[in-house]
Amino acid sequence: MTPTSRRAAAMTLPIGSDADLAWVRQQVRQTAADLGFGLVQQTKLVTAASELARNTLVHGGGGQAEITPLESGRARGLRLSFTDDGPGIRDLELAMTDGYTSGGGLGLGLSGAKRLVHEFAVDTEPGRGTTVTVVAWVTGVPASRPEPG
Repeated sequence: MTPTSRRAAAMTLPIGSDADLAWVRQQVRQTAADLGFGLVQQTKLVTAASELARNTLVHGGGGQAEITPLESGRARGLRLSFTDDGPGIRDLELAMTDGYTSGGGLGLGLSGAKRLVHEFAVDTEPGRGTTVTVVAWVTGVPASRPEPG
């Protein structure tokens, strides 16, 4: 099955400043609410988005977030992609380890975001940048997951 937009089209937002981070969080919360995500699910999505957007800004030097509503049968969901052209992640396995930090944080960014969503993927290569894509479903994970678009 191919996902289709529901209620709103995909939107792409720049990530280049702290103000952009706030705007991304606000748009994720609004889109999730529009799709019928409950308050706890909204909070999980906003938390994941906040971590991933901050990583895009701090470690990737800025980039963009894409917010895409999804529909697969009765299942409604939200795909969030965060892309930068930064240095990439040298050791993804290490970066996904709880407690690992390349900065001054708690080291729960990538691994914490992964625990908050149904689907999580990282495409990275040193010197080429990083794209992190997460998907959460409001009405449960579809039996046949749609392919990322």
